Amino acid sequence: MPAPSKRTPSSDPHRSLRAVTVANPYYTPAHDGEAGNPRTIPAIVNIRESAITMLASRGRIDAAQLAAATRFRALWEAMCRSTRAIDYGREPVDGGGHADPIGHRQMHAAEELRRIRPLLGERGSWLVSRICGEGYSLGEMVGPVSSKRAKLRAARDLREFLDLLCEFWNLSTRR
Repeated sequence: MPAPSKRTPSSDPHRSLRAVTVANPYYTPAHDGEAGNPRTIPAIVNIRESAITMLASRGRIDAAQLAAATRFRALWEAMCRSTRAIDYGREPVDGGGHADPIGHRQMHAAEELRRIRPLLGERGSWLVSRICGEGYSLGEMVGPVSSKRAKLRAARDLREFLDLLCEFWNLSTRR
């Protein structure tokens, strides 16, 4: 019979779910102070969903860096994942023309990403795109046989690039 574990379930570092407090999406300022209208609510977050949520849950990045990473991810997904193919076989209805396959939201996202690319440089845009946009982990970026020092350097570089994005988007909390 194995010895009982001294580790409590809440302190297990390999757990993938954590309880956090987030802003209430249904909060209404008109009903501020009422018991049924709290500003924040408890939520469960999967920290293995992305490297950014893992770094934020461990306190390695601050709230402004998390906001910059989330904004970059939203822009990346708007630009990359909302593309749709033109269906040339589809008949236009009621005399309308063919729908434009590229929407305004996608064009705005592409323009915003184009503006921040010179700010981050080649390495920065590569690293932020892979980790924040595509969801790669730090271990996948530096390689499976790389040292811990390489992973720490990649995390430090990611934090520096997120700080640049915070300044660009006026999200900085540090002064």
